[in-house]
Amino acid sequence: MLLMPNQNNKLSADLTTQDVWLDKVTRCETTHYDDREGEAGNNIDLLVIHNISLPPAETEDDFTNNNVEQFFTGQLDSKQHPYFASIAQLRVSAHLYIKRTGQVIQFVPLNKRAWHAGVSEFNGKQRCNDFSIGIELQGTDVLPYTDLQYEALHSVSQQIQLLYPGIVIDNIVGHCDIAPGRKTDPGSSFDWARYKQPLI
Repeated sequence: MLLMPNQNNKLSADLTTQDVWLDKVTRCETTHYDDREGEAGNNIDLLVIHNISLPPAETEDDFTNNNVEQFFTGQLDSKQHPYFASIAQLRVSAHLYIKRTGQVIQFVPLNKRAWHAGVSEFNGKQRCNDFSIGIELQGTDVLPYTDLQYEALHSVSQQIQLLYPGIVIDNIVGHCDIAPGRKTDPGSSFDWARYKQPLI
């Protein structure tokens, strides 16, 4: 199911039985996902914001590559960089990835379970992958995100909230909030007030 950004979709059987792809995003399909399980899979009510850069970036010049796309699709060359040898065998993905340019790439249908949260807990519920949608921002904890990324993030977040009304403002969190002590992203460089202000 391809969804128009201005379509006021509500949670329905179609959102659990048909693959949900957002409109006007770059589609980059991966095998790194599976079906959501149990009641949690029918009640998607959490949005998790992450960051990623491969290899770990230090300047804006370090972001001009497609390494994350290769990583999320299992094609990362472990010989390309020393850091990659330790992660190339991992099977990881996010639903959406927003590059510094504002380009949005979708890897996994929203109704399916992407592998982004790991060991995690939110409001007493563990295994956040079961009931969440994960968005990765190309960036680091300390480098400011771009205006284009915030614009794209606002747009896709609003679409997701229309599709899944259970994702209220208090259910939009960072990876650091569901895996404290293990994860720090999206980091101090992320402006939560700027991001959440236009959301419902």
